[in-house]
Amino acid sequence: MERAFDVVVWGATGFTGRLVARYLAEHHGGARVALAGRDLTKLDGLRASLPGDGPRFPILCGDASDRGALDAVVRQARVVATTVGPYARYGDELVAACVDAGTHCCDLTGEVPWMRKMIDLHHDRAAERGVRVVHTCGFDSLPSDLGVLRVQALCHARFGRFARRVRLFAGEARGGFSGGTIASMLELAQELGRDRAVARLLRDPYALNPAPRPTGPDQGDPTAVEYVSDLGQWAGVFLMASVNTRVVRRAHALRGSPYGHDFRYSEQMSFGRGPLGLARALGVTAALGGFFGAVRVEALRNLLQRHVLPPPGQGPSEEAIARGFFVVRLLADEIPGHPGERVQVTVRGSGDPGYGATARMLSEAALCLALDPLDTPFGDLPPSIAMGEPLVERLARADVRFEDEPPAA
Repeated sequence: MERAFDVVVWGATGFTGRLVARYLAEHHGGARVALAGRDLTKLDGLRASLPGDGPRFPILCGDASDRGALDAVVRQARVVATTVGPYARYGDELVAACVDAGTHCCDLTGEVPWMRKMIDLHHDRAAERGVRVVHTCGFDSLPSDLGVLRVQALCHARFGRFARRVRLFAGEARGGFSGGTIASMLELAQELGRDRAVARLLRDPYALNPAPRPTGPDQGDPTAVEYVSDLGQWAGVFLMASVNTRVVRRAHALRGSPYGHDFRYSEQMSFGRGPLGLARALGVTAALGGFFGAVRVEALRNLLQRHVLPPPGQGPSEEAIARGFFVVRLLADEIPGHPGERVQVTVRGSGDPGYGATARMLSEAALCLALDPLDTPFGDLPPSIAMGEPLVERLARADVRFEDEPPAA
């Protein structure tokens, strides 16, 4: 595609958009980058504050509700990286404009109903037009999606077979929530309250699979606290499992189910060993249950939104983002012909996982789509299908590392 820009950052003045713009200002790799949003004054201020080549980035103006303005923006780009959420409220027209213009796009959504809608509306046409629409290009769901790809490749290299089960444990981490993430959660809670079909979709472990939807043995996401002997830690509910697991299963289905139709995948949060680990697991599980119960009640949701939760545009301080980190472990077992064997991949990243690390992940995903000679399908695709190993290599240079653990002695 002959375009004026390789990457356009849509929503550059939002909390995460600013982090993406700052990263690309110093790590654009020769890509032609532009900043886009609806407020020229804010865009000018952002551009002036950027390090490196940032002050030379061009500016494009448009509004998410103005299809003509969106068309004018996306036609100039090879890739649009958007941070504007809730995507169910602000993302429809942007994806449609990108598909019509033959422009790749990537985002940070964790909104399963909206992803299902985009797949149904645009997957086939995007494939026909040579466009890649790639959701979940941040902490949700790159460690999960690329981690499963990596641990299964390692398993096959060692044993010549794929594992029938992979479990992810989101372990040590330090990070916070921005107002944009909270807004997306509240938007989903509102949808649950007004549309029973949304609730049914969220209960479906194969909600994002291609139609006719292949299914398997997976049921609901784990909610109980349990001791995981293979890990040696207590584990409980993981906040983003309901998103990440659906992305992984869609990727498996799009590959033709190479791990077998009985392949199982789950995600939990690990909390450490002994009584302290158990106490943490019970406390976090109870707190998450209380929070989601509260936000489903309209009066409580409005009260939290007005007086407790941060508004969109706010988030952790720069110092807090820099202090953040995450560790995610993927365990693959039940390997046909190799009982008792296990393979592990550990994903480590510096910076707040939801913001510092996520901004780097989205940036590198956009650069991968724009610059790398990908030999991958087109359509509405999980990151592992759209980019795969080239993105793993890019992320390693951005301090998000997928580490193959040595086999047990």
